[in-house]
Formats: sequence, C-alpha cells, structure tokens
Amino acid sequence: MIGSPGDEMLARSLPGPFMTEETARVAFIGFGEAASAFAAGWRGRASVDCTAYDVKTDSPNAAVRAAKQADFAADTVTGGATLDEALDGIPLVFSLVTPDQALVAAQAAAARLMPSALYLDGNSCSPGTKRRAASVIDGAGGRYVDVAIMAPVSTAGHKTPLLVSGAHASSALGELADLDMVADLAEGPVGTASSVKMVRSIMIKGLEALMAECMLAGRLAGVDETVLSSLAKTFPGIDWPKTASYMLERVATHGARRAAEMGEVEAALNELGLDGPMTRAAADWQAAIGSLAIDLAEDSYQSRADTILAALKPDTKLRALP
Repeated sequence: MIGSPGDEMLARSLPGPFMTEETARVAFIGFGEAASAFAAGWRGRASVDCTAYDVKTDSPNAAVRAAKQADFAADTVTGGATLDEALDGIPLVFSLVTPDQALVAAQAAAARLMPSALYLDGNSCSPGTKRRAASVIDGAGGRYVDVAIMAPVSTAGHKTPLLVSGAHASSALGELADLDMVADLAEGPVGTASSVKMVRSIMIKGLEALMAECMLAGRLAGVDETVLSSLAKTFPGIDWPKTASYMLERVATHGARRAAEMGEVEAALNELGLDGPMTRAAADWQAAIGSLAIDLAEDSYQSRADTILAALKPDTKLRALP
C-alpha cells in the first residue's frame, strides 16, 4: 500500500519498485532482537522481502560473523556484506541499532538511500537525537519517521505496538499496516513519539531497578514474601511474585541496553531543563546488574534474586527470619 496519492505518483517516477502489489521490500540497519522479531513475524510470507546489514558481519572474530549470518538465515533475511548492498533499491528502511549509534547510522545511510525512501528510526533516543537524524535523512532526499517501540518485542514480535511521528508519519502508517504491524500516530513533529517513549521509560526502567533493589534487599533480610504480600494489599490486582520475577529477568538480561537507553532519557530530560537524578540512579543500577552477564534460567523471583546476589556478593549468606 502506498501511503497517499502523492506517494503513489512519486513511486511511479522512482528508478525502481517502491512497493509492488505483491512484495514489500524492507531493509534493516542493525539486526538484533527487534529486527529479528519483526522479520520472524514475516517469515514465510512471499509478500515481504528483507535485507539487512549489521556491523557484526564486519567483526574480526569469525565466530561473531558466523553467528550473525546464522541470524539472517534463521529469519529468511538476505544479509548485505555492506550497507550499500543492503539498502540498494530498498524503499522502506528500519534503523534498529544501539542508541549511541542511531545518528551515526542515519549519517551512513543518508547517501545510500533510494530517493524518497522511508527511513523508520526505531531507536530509543532522545527527541533531540531524532531531530538531528531527521535533518540528515530529509536533507539527503529520504523521508524520516520517528518510531517508538512501546513494548518488549519478545512478546508480540512484529505486532509490537509502535508510535510514529513527523511529517512523513502518515505515509509510514500505510506501509506498516501492509506489513501487518500495529502502529498509531503521535501527532506532532519528529521527537513526539520518542518523547512518549523516553518519559515512559523513566517509569518502566525505573520500576525495574527499584524492584531489583527491593527483592535483593528482601532476600538478604529474609522478608521478601512479607513485603510482596504487603504490596499486594496496597496495589491489588498485580501478581507481585510474577512481576518481580519478570523484572529481575529484564534487568539481568537487558540491563546494559536499558542503561544506554536511560542515558538517552537523561538527555531528553536535559533538553527539557530537568536534571533527572532518578534516571541516572536507575541507569547505574541497570548497568551494574546487566554487566554481570548471568543467565536466569529459573523462573521464580527467589531463584532469580539469589542468582543475582551470588554474582554481586558471592560471600553473602541469605538470612531467614527467626
């Protein structure tokens, strides 16, 4: 689907297919968890043809290169040896890199995009970073769209809720619908969708950090069950043991990435004239646990908290109440 009549007229003038009726041509810059989740949702659909480029394919480590090529193959994605190769003639590009590389990726992609290609920046960046990336892409003749991924992609895959904003957001909505994705318009300029994401992250990532500290302290003091029971009375309707287990896993598995995102949240707060001490503290705690690189195979909050404690404080003994 072409997003608007104007887009349809433009598509006819482009030097190659914008999006045929039969096949959507999509490229990924960065092929990590989000890109893989999206591509996996389209796997086996002849109507979606995916290419990708990831810096790990340039790694000096042969095992890292091979693992990334295996990721491409698993999701039926054609891996480009270079960024030029991955973007050649592709009308719809998702940028899904680490937050600190979002602007770098936009700068690298700008000269390689086909005319009027939609550039969907789904990175967790501050509104200011998104605006700088938009200036680069639009200045090179592309169409930049601010995309915020609003839930973990591990749960809903390509149907993970998205918010889009900017001058070309309406066009992007049509293309995303054709890809069986779920997106809503955040009315406003580039930076609007990312503002929602950044401000929401203060609460989401902050709650994860608080839960981790609460459960580790509770296990050390031997009062974790009593604390969770009390929380259930104060905030009924929440399965607190399940929530604690989930949040501990998210911090342990994704703490480093979450800390990087919280760095962008702090930048967003600075753009608003706020200091953000809670955001900094949450980022530090997320980074500390994430750096342990531990596998939380068990699913109970008790076992997950104990595994984290064993890595943080290997000589500490848990103390049960008398």
